[in-house]
Amino acid sequence: MINPMDLTGKRILVTGASSGIGKETAIHLSKLGASLVLVARNEEKLLDTIFSLEGTGHSLHHFNLKDIDNIEEFLEEIINKIGKLNGLVHCAGINELRPLGITDYNFLHNTMLINFYSFVELVRVISKKKNCAKSTSVVVMSSVASIKGDKSKTAYCASKGALDSAVRAMAKELAVKNIRVNSVVAGFLKTNMYDSYIKELGEEAFNENVLRYQYLGLGEPIDASNAIAFLLSNASKFITGTNLIVDGGYLS
Repeated sequence: MINPMDLTGKRILVTGASSGIGKETAIHLSKLGASLVLVARNEEKLLDTIFSLEGTGHSLHHFNLKDIDNIEEFLEEIINKIGKLNGLVHCAGINELRPLGITDYNFLHNTMLINFYSFVELVRVISKKKNCAKSTSVVVMSSVASIKGDKSKTAYCASKGALDSAVRAMAKELAVKNIRVNSVVAGFLKTNMYDSYIKELGEEAFNENVLRYQYLGLGEPIDASNAIAFLLSNASKFITGTNLIVDGGYLS
């Protein structure tokens, strides 16, 4: 039987792998045969993730991606030990709600550091010839917030919009190196971010403002993980510069 999303032999780095979509994706990719390089701030939660993986050859690395200036040294130390990467999945991100009136520079900068700046630096370093395999796929988690705004989400929406725009530019520049770059534009999934949204706005408001438009209901992290696995696999070898929408109909 053919498995078009087989990832056997591929070494893939996943950021934000300690929880939510990052953790679910790491587990899913391991079931498809990939060797995972897990990165997150919380070492204890990373251990929980790595013990949930199938297969062998996995590693975990405690690192704060806000430390932009040290990402290159951090990555190259890992790659020198384990070998070139076949893929990157950037799931690390924050989604703190704050009204525009109190969205100051520091808050905006902190959001962009994790959600956008760190991604650009990761790709810059990984795309060097000495750090990536002959065929490499980069996938970043975006959001319907990159297209449709909402109250108190100026910083978050801006960071996701920046990601989707950067993906298109990167895809053109890195095609000569046979590196594909895509984003997954996810709708509302049952993650910690969803729990925070419910706590902030209430379930009734969420159902009224979201689920009435997201016709297929509330998604699960595996729905995003499946899209990520597809974009990492050879099944998507002719796809780059795309913002793949996985939103239960929210943007339709």
